[in-house]
Amino acid sequence: MIPVSIDTPPRGRPATGRRAFALRRGLGFVLSFAFLVLVTFLIVPLLPGDPARAVLGTRATPEAVAALRDRFGLDEPLPARLADYVGGLFHLDLGVSYRYGTSVSETIATKLPYTVTLTALAIVVVLMAGLPLGMTVGVLTRGGRRPRLGLAFGAIAGFMASVPGYVTGTLLIVIMSIWLDLLPPGGAMEPSSAILPVLSLALGPVFAVARVVRQETQNVITQDFMRTARGRRLKAVRLYTVHALPNLLTSTLTLCGLIISGMIGAAVVIESVFNYPGIGQEIVQAIIYKDYPVVQGIVLVLGLIAILVNLLIDTVLALLDPRTLGDRHV
Repeated sequence: MIPVSIDTPPRGRPATGRRAFALRRGLGFVLSFAFLVLVTFLIVPLLPGDPARAVLGTRATPEAVAALRDRFGLDEPLPARLADYVGGLFHLDLGVSYRYGTSVSETIATKLPYTVTLTALAIVVVLMAGLPLGMTVGVLTRGGRRPRLGLAFGAIAGFMASVPGYVTGTLLIVIMSIWLDLLPPGGAMEPSSAILPVLSLALGPVFAVARVVRQETQNVITQDFMRTARGRRLKAVRLYTVHALPNLLTSTLTLCGLIISGMIGAAVVIESVFNYPGIGQEIVQAIIYKDYPVVQGIVLVLGLIAILVNLLIDTVLALLDPRTLGDRHV
């Protein structure tokens, strides 16, 4: 069980703490999103050269360049363009693709489910594999027991956590698709096509989470409440899942928030490795063809997802451990 702090506020304070927590997190969300909107808007104005000339190429006539600038409002003053950009966001309008002439919102809505599915499956793998692996090694190596296992796990986990996902993905293609011919090397024509991209995304974070969980497990099982639980001769499964696991979740979820945000960005690269039709592929094509509204829209959506994930993690932490309600970090 989660030990009760002697500094637990008196009755009536939790409600006030929850309101203050909600206010801080709400304000943090608004400020973060406003900064994200400003940064994504500045992508086009801060680019060197003329975006219309970059899109049409050096052989385009001045008339064609002027027509494109007029069509996309590039000649308007910067405050007016910012106002149009923010006003469009209230109507879920992310602009028009320079390349296709279609709505950016529709393009993202078509591609985003692939990326979200890939990332969600990878998160499930990370939690389902990283938690039990870290807890098992932490219990087996507690108090300096099995030093060789602890040393081997530390070396392997450190190495795996440091390998970039695109390297893991390339090796998986060579082994699983070319040598063994077990899984498709890319695309999304069949459900099994997602296995290798998910593994590429998840393997590094699995070992990163397992390292933290192992250390936290060794700290938790030396606490007095765990000695008391062991004195009641509880079965190992109940001892570690009911009494130890809840006390690991705070640090684990905090780490997972950072890892998940990184996985969203890593998915963009992994999709390119596996030719997976998510927004990762789309943003690569948009950068190549200088389709700046699509780049703006995808960066905005990915940033918003990262902000929402961190907000969700903070809320879950507050529900699991009310002591975090007093955290004044916004």
